[in-house]
Amino acid sequence: MRSLLALILNIIWLLTAGWALFLGYVVAGILACILVVTIPFGLASFRIAGFVIWPFGREVVDTHRGGAASTIGNVIWFVIAGWWLALGHVATAIAQAITIIGIPLAWANIKLIPVTCFPFGKEIMDSDSARARMFPTAR
Repeated sequence: MRSLLALILNIIWLLTAGWALFLGYVVAGILACILVVTIPFGLASFRIAGFVIWPFGREVVDTHRGGAASTIGNVIWFVIAGWWLALGHVATAIAQAITIIGIPLAWANIKLIPVTCFPFGKEIMDSDSARARMFPTAR
C-alpha cells in the first residue's frame, strides 16, 4: 500500500514540480562541470536531480563521513547554488500548498531544502533501507 501511495505521489509530483526542479538541478550541474575544480559540485547536483524527480519512497541520510572537505564544499555550494535552488523549492511549495492535494507535495518540497543547501556528506536511499539503517534490529 505504501509503495502504491508513493507511486501516485511521485506521478503527481513529476507533473506539477518534479520536471522543473529536475531541470534546475541539471542546469546547475552542467554549469558546475565546466571547470574541473567544480566537478564535485556538478556531481552533487546530478545526484540531487535524480532524487528531486522521484522523491517519494526515498530519503536523505547523513553519512557521517563528511569531515572538513564536506563542510567547506557545503559552504561554497550554499553561496553559489544552494540558496537559489532552495528558493525554487519554496516557490513550488507555496504553489502546491494552495490546493489540498498539493499539501503533501509542498511538504516534500520543504523537506528537500536541507539537502539542496548542504548536499555533501549525505546519501540518498530508499525509505526502507534508511529506516533499517536508523533502527537496526538486534540479532
